[in-house]
Amino acid sequence: MPCEKEEIRINKTKNDPALKFFLLVLALSVPFWILGAIAKDFTKVFPINLPISALMTFCPLLAAALLVYQKRKFQGVKELLKLSFDFKKIKDKKWYIPIVFLMPFIAVLSYGYVKMTGGILPESKISLLSVLIFFLVFFIGAIGEEVGWSGYVIDPLQNRYGAFKASLIVGFVWAIWHIIPYYQTHQTTNWIVWQCMGTVFLRIIMVWIFNNTRKCVFAMVLFHTMINISPYLIPNYGSHYDPFIFSILVMITAITITFFWGTKTLAEFKYSFAKKKDSI
Repeated sequence: MPCEKEEIRINKTKNDPALKFFLLVLALSVPFWILGAIAKDFTKVFPINLPISALMTFCPLLAAALLVYQKRKFQGVKELLKLSFDFKKIKDKKWYIPIVFLMPFIAVLSYGYVKMTGGILPESKISLLSVLIFFLVFFIGAIGEEVGWSGYVIDPLQNRYGAFKASLIVGFVWAIWHIIPYYQTHQTTNWIVWQCMGTVFLRIIMVWIFNNTRKCVFAMVLFHTMINISPYLIPNYGSHYDPFIFSILVMITAITITFFWGTKTLAEFKYSFAKKKDSI
């Protein structure tokens, strides 16, 4: 009997779509990390601090497509890619408020803190054209990530562990995945640690939005775009950005969401009007 249980456990691990996905994403990313290490340093050339290894942004999409193709061929891949623009799932339009404005709000709070504490802020060098270009670039990159993280892997994890634990798992892998590119942008270890901490908690916020928008991948793509572009809405391409402040604000937001919406689904608001009405 113990041998049978052991065999079942091993087979379960082998057939775990999340584990396969994570390992494939990491394997596909290795060439980009190597390229980032040997290629010319572009971080000082572009106005935004991105290494060449940032092209790994399409690895989650590619990993998901390869795994879907194994089971459902091109039809499955076609359906997977369609998730990028499944915005019709957002029936309750008020969810566009956190999708679009939550991260810019956090960026403004971060800017305000730096200004109040006497941080040296450069003069503004922002233009509408640069914002639009950045938005388009970041949106395309967000598709490359969220079709994988949200469109493929989060649901199997939620089904097994619940929304909160699934968020932490994806958030942890998401953070680890970024460590090498962060080092390639010449960030300090302290900067990277706090940035990774914020990244993990960011995924809780994202799963909260995802589950409350009827599992809309487009909502995740747009929110992910706002994560990336928000620091650049503030003077001089986000040079004020402090990952410590960012992480603290994101943690507070994620903890508040978890308290009010619960850990099981992150979609069951404890104090809704309907519940109060039913209890009367």
